[in-house]
Amino acid sequence: MTDLVSDFDFTLPPECIADHPARPRDSARLLDVPVDGPLMDRHVRDLPGCLRAGDILVANDTAVIPAQLSATRGEARIGITLDRILPDGTWHVLARNARRLHPGDTLAFGQSPVTAEVLARGDAGDVTLRFSVEGAAFDQFLHDAGRLALPPYIARPDGPTEQDRRDYATIFAQHRGAVAAPTAGLHFTPALLAALDHAGVIRQTLTLHVGAGTFLPMRSEQISAHHMHAERGTITPHAARRINAARAAGGRIVAVGTTSLRLLESATDGNGVVHPFHGETAIFIRPGYRFRAVDMLLTNFHLPRSTLFMLVCAFGGYRRMQAAYAHAIASGYRFYSYGDACLLHRSEGDLP
Repeated sequence: MTDLVSDFDFTLPPECIADHPARPRDSARLLDVPVDGPLMDRHVRDLPGCLRAGDILVANDTAVIPAQLSATRGEARIGITLDRILPDGTWHVLARNARRLHPGDTLAFGQSPVTAEVLARGDAGDVTLRFSVEGAAFDQFLHDAGRLALPPYIARPDGPTEQDRRDYATIFAQHRGAVAAPTAGLHFTPALLAALDHAGVIRQTLTLHVGAGTFLPMRSEQISAHHMHAERGTITPHAARRINAARAAGGRIVAVGTTSLRLLESATDGNGVVHPFHGETAIFIRPGYRFRAVDMLLTNFHLPRSTLFMLVCAFGGYRRMQAAYAHAIASGYRFYSYGDACLLHRSEGDLP
């Protein structure tokens, strides 16, 4: 098995990168990638016909927060991106100019009365902060002072727009805490959900708060040297029972997005039983991984040399995914967060 990031590289023309979503959302293109046989060009609205009655569609119901903040410590300007809240109410964040910060420092945020104390500084630009407010007051502070942390490949020279605030939210969003949207969920509309219900597809949600680490590139050429950032997730007992019951009845588990897949795999034992989960996961899925929970995956097209492209290569097969991505590029599919989607059927996998 390869340990080289370069084995997961490919050339993506800039014009393939989507900077706005399809409208309506379910008019986005969908590349159906079976284990073998021809690739099939569809649209997301065709999804009900790709599934069977009794299959269970599992989506991430996290909601994006305005996670980018501009702070000062004296004359120094510090860019802050919230990553995840910790069990004691403090926040793990990524900071630009983090080397200027030291435990005990106090950060100010413009004219806001809210401040943050630096508790610790890591070695990778990460900092632990305790804000002076929590709960509803903190939510109001983010609403007033925070900005959406759009991925760097979505060009917004003047910052995210009000339209982005609407576009970068899924129909499933319920629980605030994500820095980035679980983008496979962006394709769903009320009409598509109604069609899935009519087709007998069961729907269930879980929660994985996508962290700021999703924006970070792999810095080493050795895959084994990469450190995955932890993310907080929850699968309720009710959700676990419904997923297990669907599988026991012969239904397939269909993950909406890599976030749903990663949490399901983190919560599933060697016998394929999904257990309730509440905590952090830093699972790193790459070719060679043996899937225990998920049978199908709906996901967007991912960046070259990324952990997410490694994940889909593990799920759909390395050579199969190389062929699928080459077809998508040649056929004008739109890539990344606001782009099109693919529907992957789990393969036993091949190794690069």
